[in-house]
Amino acid sequence: MNDISRDIDPGLIDRFAAIVGDKYALRDQQDIVPYLTERRGLWHGRTALVLRPGSVDEVSRIMQLATETGTPVVPQSGNTGLVGAQVPDTSGRQIVLSLSRLNRIREIDVLSNTITVEAGVILQTLQEAADAADRLFPLSLAAQGSCQIGGNLSSNAGGTGVLAYGNARELCLGVEVVLPTGEVFDDLRKLKKDNTGYDLKNLFIGAEGTLGVITAAVLKLFPKPKGREVAFAGLSSPEAALSLFSLAMDRAGAALTAFELIGRRPYDFTLLHAPGVVRPLSGDWPWYVLMQISSGRSAEDARALIEEVLSAGLEQEIVGDAVIAASIAQGDAFWNFRELLPEAQKPEGASIKHDISVPVAAIPQFIEKAAGAVQSVSPGAREVCFGHMGDGNLHYNISRPIGGDDEAFLGLYHAMNKAVHDVVRNLHGSISAEHGIGQLKRDELIATAPPMAIELMRRVKTAFDPAGIMNPGKVI
Repeated sequence: MNDISRDIDPGLIDRFAAIVGDKYALRDQQDIVPYLTERRGLWHGRTALVLRPGSVDEVSRIMQLATETGTPVVPQSGNTGLVGAQVPDTSGRQIVLSLSRLNRIREIDVLSNTITVEAGVILQTLQEAADAADRLFPLSLAAQGSCQIGGNLSSNAGGTGVLAYGNARELCLGVEVVLPTGEVFDDLRKLKKDNTGYDLKNLFIGAEGTLGVITAAVLKLFPKPKGREVAFAGLSSPEAALSLFSLAMDRAGAALTAFELIGRRPYDFTLLHAPGVVRPLSGDWPWYVLMQISSGRSAEDARALIEEVLSAGLEQEIVGDAVIAASIAQGDAFWNFRELLPEAQKPEGASIKHDISVPVAAIPQFIEKAAGAVQSVSPGAREVCFGHMGDGNLHYNISRPIGGDDEAFLGLYHAMNKAVHDVVRNLHGSISAEHGIGQLKRDELIATAPPMAIELMRRVKTAFDPAGIMNPGKVI
């Protein structure tokens, strides 16, 4: 590894290191490597220093020194983001601020249905703590075994529970944030109703570390469902899936807690490449739906609801075939199948990915029009479509043509993005439903968002971070 300490004055490195102690100031490039690359390998940064503070006071002192010396800081939680927001640039001048040691669960308040956690708490750890208190924390992501709450909030994470519970923004009641100046904004309140001025916490949620460092949060908990039923259904088309969704909403209402759409291609990829998976349905269908119904009353109620929905779907010839999980283990296996879809695409070669949302009613139209747009850019490219149909969010990934060249296909990245995103915009959708902007979509956001929206974002950025040291080059 090259010695890049010359990019930051060694004396300044010593001053930063003294705040956290040498043990938690990583300078050896072998120790630093895991903090420099995002999980898909699209961005590789450089830094002379990774700081791992163990308290809010240490974060505050780091930011005070950063402001004093004009040192850019890149906050990082679990490093599971998919848009490059957590990776430093290649200049070597930015330092990485890892929140992984701020990992305490400060309080569980069962009566208030809240949990107060620090930014470095792993999502799965939080879920398990809530479960031990006979409560549910519903944020659920494929990366939940390693992603951390600070990153979940900074990216306004979505996942499979958004239909019923909302995304990270809706699950957060209060935050603790260290500002670029080192000042601490303590807004760790448990109130569901608070109309005292601007809702400042929501400036930091989804800001991807560009306005301040989230160090803790108060999050909502929910009563655990007394019954959960999971079903896998085969259907003929996205239109049929939309009809099933409408039927499920009518019959189950708020008890419908997940509705995932899966195309035939990602379904087949998973059967082919994911070890140990079991075919959910005996026959093959052009499209599939994974549906979950949760009841706060009883297991019998959940079972009756899902049977009612599927029976009506079969009678109306919306559903071609369906199976309800016969056990908790089989229900978990259905969900595992869904979570393996992204990994199962990797063996098929290079992929160009899109994280989009459109109005739910426009999903069939998007799928039809986007397929034509894809083929106009790369004939033979393979659409890999799956996602959270219940909230309008699809992961619309494109695998290279069979036998095609990976590098040549990735060279079509910008043309493919434009073609797909043009369809999204024509349907009044979003080019980033849950992954954020980061580096990946920054230039496209600036080029395509309403000019006044960009201007307002820049004014907010300038107001909070006039020195421009907070995660520069990301979002805006």
